[in-house]
Amino acid sequence: MPLLKGSGMKRRQLIGWIGGAAIAWPIAVLAQSGRTRRIAVFISGSERDPEMQSPLAAFKEALQQLKWIDGTNVRVDYRFADGKAERYTEIAKEIVALRPDVILVRGTPNTAALLKETRTIPIVFVGVSDPVGAGLIESLARPGGNVTGHLLYEPGITGKWLALLKEIAPSVSRAALMSNPRTGPFEYFVRSAKAVAPALGVEVESGAVETSADIERVVASLGATPSGLIVLPDASTLLHRDFIIAQAARHRVPTVYGFRVFVDAGGLASYDSDITDHYRQAASYVDRILRGTVPSELPAQTPTRYETIINLKTARTLGLTVPATLLVRADQVIE
Repeated sequence: MPLLKGSGMKRRQLIGWIGGAAIAWPIAVLAQSGRTRRIAVFISGSERDPEMQSPLAAFKEALQQLKWIDGTNVRVDYRFADGKAERYTEIAKEIVALRPDVILVRGTPNTAALLKETRTIPIVFVGVSDPVGAGLIESLARPGGNVTGHLLYEPGITGKWLALLKEIAPSVSRAALMSNPRTGPFEYFVRSAKAVAPALGVEVESGAVETSADIERVVASLGATPSGLIVLPDASTLLHRDFIIAQAARHRVPTVYGFRVFVDAGGLASYDSDITDHYRQAASYVDRILRGTVPSELPAQTPTRYETIINLKTARTLGLTVPATLLVRADQVIE
């Protein structure tokens, strides 16, 4: 009691000290409870790409809210493949050699590369579309093994992309699916698209690419007939997005993209989930693993919300009239 006697200022100072101690206490306990924990982050894209910076910032912020502070009670090591599939194995080996407590990884092929190097270090993925088909987990509800995470899309996403393409450009009767098979689950998307394409009156064909010359060839082949393009999500198409958008405009090919960043950069339309939110959710899984939960106890999560983005300026340039029903339904229309 004697400590509380005196001026109101002293009491306020004491209350402030107690409040500050209460906030700092969980971090202090985590920091003093043992060694500094280690998180490795494996990104298939480029560190210089602004599209990578926002999700990673969200991940770091979410970790901080969960009382994991980089440089205090946890160390975060980042590795980027710059869209080069030939580096996946090398980086996977490097990360495993660091002996992290948990790995956050974006993309299917590099998650598979990690699994070839370790079956014990916990792995949390984001940006993966078919983890069961790719052999990363046993099932969504019961992942098994050392891997779990957050899916980029639901299984029927290709049908949504094709339907969006037909709604914007009804005359389209042929569509190519563009992706680099080495940096994304290309065949998974192609199979899924071919299963739904007949009901939409669209013939689907492969648009496999690896280089800028491949991209130019595929887009040019679509310009002569009423054709469209679906640009699939992978590290390679993401890095080449400005070139892909320019080629689609040059050859006047209606194009739907798997990432909204393409539409922000001048592409026609996109339908996707919020990848930044996936990183926030992944932070909660990383937190639970650092506190003792094993990945097999954490179900793989599917997205619950998708966004339709339309670039009306691009539509006008292509001579397309976007239906009013679609404009009303869109989450954002870029004028």
